[in-house]
Amino acid sequence: MQKKKVVICLILTLLCFALLSTVALAAPGISISDDGITINSTDDPGEISASIKLLLILTVLSVLPSILIMMTSFTRIIIVLSFLRNSMGTQQTPPNQVVIGLALFLTFFLMSPVMADINQNALVPFTENRISLEEAIDTSEVIIKNNMLKYTRDKDLALFASIAEVEPPEELTDLPLTVVTPAFMISELNTAFRMGFMLYIPFLVIDMVVASTLMSMGMMMLPPVMISMPFKILLFLLVDGWNLLTETIIKSFVR
Repeated sequence: MQKKKVVICLILTLLCFALLSTVALAAPGISISDDGITINSTDDPGEISASIKLLLILTVLSVLPSILIMMTSFTRIIIVLSFLRNSMGTQQTPPNQVVIGLALFLTFFLMSPVMADINQNALVPFTENRISLEEAIDTSEVIIKNNMLKYTRDKDLALFASIAEVEPPEELTDLPLTVVTPAFMISELNTAFRMGFMLYIPFLVIDMVVASTLMSMGMMMLPPVMISMPFKILLFLLVDGWNLLTETIIKSFVR
């Protein structure tokens, strides 16, 4: 396991170095040396603009994990999948890497319309110099907030708006991201825990039946979890659980 972590860290380091090398080659105003990243002085506005854009892209990449967790469907999906694994009692099966990978690809699938909208209305016009950086940021912010507000409860929005002492706006999109983002997160947590509760019920019934059967047979020393786990897996396979769970998760975001 330790060797695998070392290999993964090495691969990530090489990818980061390759990315930085690409940035240095693409932007004449940026160079990489042993001392780090250096922004060279230049009088060419085009070089300055390209350097700033690339630095902004690197900044976005550095906070991308936080954006992925806080502003997308990733939170709900990963919690539901964790509830499924715990309710079945399979411990580390499927492994964390598989669960996180499935949650990531489902997130990309669900967020693809939003990313396409941002690319079409903000990123492409900005790269073509048809809009300014401020307009691109404002457009992206509105698109992201519209997506989050669809799944955010009014009660949660009112909570953070009252704490931040924000006056009631004419449109919900006028609320700042500092209010919408935490409200969206606790709304997602609420929805994920509700779905997790519904997942627990059928497996809990199996646990109770197995425990009662073992107790009636006088086999109190045998752990009920050991006996009930195969029946849980069998039930999950009989109802085509992965297909049903994935369909339920996706439909919970379709509004």
